[in-house]
Amino acid sequence: MNSEYTVLWGLCPGIRAVTAAIALFGGGSLVSAADAESLRLTLGESLTRVEEENLQVLLNREIVEQSLQQAERERSFLLPRLRAEVSQGRSKSPVLGDISDFIDQSTDNRFDAMLRAEFTVLDPALIASYQAARKGVDISGKEYETLLQEVLALTAQIYLTHQRNLSRFEVIESNIERAEALLDLARSQFEAGVATEIDITRARVTLAGERQARLQQETVVYDSALTLKRLLDLNLRRDLELEEFTAHREAEGPEPDVDERQVRRDRPDFRLIEQRLEQNRLEQRAAAWERFPVLSVFGDYGVASERAFDGDEQEVWSAGVALSMPIFEGFRIRSNRMLANSRRRATEIEMRDLEAEISSELLFAWQDLRSRLAQIEVAEENFSLAEDELRLARTRFEQGVADNREVIDAQNRLAQASDNLVEAFFAYNLTRLEYARVRGDVRLLLGDQVM
Repeated sequence: MNSEYTVLWGLCPGIRAVTAAIALFGGGSLVSAADAESLRLTLGESLTRVEEENLQVLLNREIVEQSLQQAERERSFLLPRLRAEVSQGRSKSPVLGDISDFIDQSTDNRFDAMLRAEFTVLDPALIASYQAARKGVDISGKEYETLLQEVLALTAQIYLTHQRNLSRFEVIESNIERAEALLDLARSQFEAGVATEIDITRARVTLAGERQARLQQETVVYDSALTLKRLLDLNLRRDLELEEFTAHREAEGPEPDVDERQVRRDRPDFRLIEQRLEQNRLEQRAAAWERFPVLSVFGDYGVASERAFDGDEQEVWSAGVALSMPIFEGFRIRSNRMLANSRRRATEIEMRDLEAEISSELLFAWQDLRSRLAQIEVAEENFSLAEDELRLARTRFEQGVADNREVIDAQNRLAQASDNLVEAFFAYNLTRLEYARVRGDVRLLLGDQVM
């Protein structure tokens, strides 16, 4: 991954795995540049496209469907089973011993057409297994929601990163304009006999450095644009324009402005743990119910004759009730019960750990939000001071009081202040994104946008 994205690497759980699989999310077709139209996207449209078009998200929807069908398969064992059987057999069984001479040893033919029915009236273990399978459907749904949030978070990160890279490109363009103006001023001052040739050389070196920075930033912008297009499954050659996203500059009080219990209810990963704990309880019940007897009924009805459709068919049928109960299963039932108990205890420990993690994430995200907001104010003040310093340095150079070294230094500080201001807004937007993720839904970030 490009070094530009290292600041994003640990934003939320699971993002590393999603980033590693980003090539699977959509390759983007290579088409003629003449056929590719410019596409303008907002952050909201990007998140919607992920939910509708992202291949990894669509793949996980199919996993949910597979879980549903697995549950339906488990239910089939609880329903009556009816099947038709038709057979034509031919056999000969020799009679051995002294009496074989007195018994006919001819070949026997038999035709059977039967309708067989079976129904398990009561099997507690099968009932519990079906309930656990149904709970597996809920778990798959929560896993899908968790993955969706991770992909949405990654999309928002890349969107904001590309926006930051474009803003930095604009900063460099402004630096170039100031460097060109300084070069023109140095030449004018040189012609007026106020400046020396070294002033022109310094201005040319500054301009060359800014032009090199622009070339480097062009590559950075191109890289982040490609990454976003691949994530959204867009044509790689299609021009992409982003609507600027800026979050509200609001953060009051030392404590988060949301209820922690509500946050836990809204978090898909916490709901996933709850569903797993419920499944563990069902597994415990299934293990305990394995010792209960199983009651079933069965029956056959049909006709039999020597040969198929020979007109000599005779009615045959049978019916019965069966009751079975395990006596000794090689300690299998005991092991299943202990395994289910251990899984439940492990899930309960995991839930307590996640509760603490959510509390920590919420408090830290809120503190980080307040800190980032304060850093924007400092960056804006530094930018204003750098503009004043540059104005005063240019005045001194124009008046011949000093050479252009003060102007170059002031321009460099203004360029740094401009970049710091861009980075401060970018970091604040990312913190808003993290705060939305911690609350349970990345799309809450859209409600923070300045309209």
